[in-house]
Amino acid sequence: MSDNLKRTRILTECAIMVALSCVLSVITIYKLPQGGGITAFSQVPIIILSYRHGLKWGAFSGFVLSIFQLISGVANFSYVNTVWAYIAVAMLDYILAFTILGFGGMFRNKIKNQALSIGLGAGIVSVIRLLCHFLSGVTVWADYAEGWKSVWVYSLAYNGSYMGVETAITVLGVVLLSAVLDFSRPNLIRKRK
Repeated sequence: MSDNLKRTRILTECAIMVALSCVLSVITIYKLPQGGGITAFSQVPIIILSYRHGLKWGAFSGFVLSIFQLISGVANFSYVNTVWAYIAVAMLDYILAFTILGFGGMFRNKIKNQALSIGLGAGIVSVIRLLCHFLSGVTVWADYAEGWKSVWVYSLAYNGSYMGVETAITVLGVVLLSAVLDFSRPNLIRKRK
């Protein structure tokens, strides 16, 4: 396969996986009032893409997904009132939080067991995404912490309430899919033993 054809195939797969992530993110199991929610496996396509084609393609696709998420979450900007808050929300809650998903394949060549490798990567990038939302909660959404012991506890409780479940759903999704698919093969079909 020529390099151009291979790049075109990967780019097409990236577009399909970003579109799939966008569709799955609309299937919301639970939505919180100031943004965030539990979705139906919406992080899984980007993590699989990262595992299949590497961190560069994964990060690129995660970044593209972040732009779509930013556009669809623009209503959340009505809760902030300074330029710095707009920038912080855009960077922490969208650009960084979704781009980081593209690093989910970080253990592909380091851990031989596909399920363990992709599951561990999915768990780590989900926790880093939680950290992005947590920092946003501490810096931007502090006004909503009224009645809480501290803004730190509020941010962890608010963001952890949905990201904990989202992380579990994501890890479960990639591990179950890795039991039936071989992500390292172009056609995804597992070799029979």
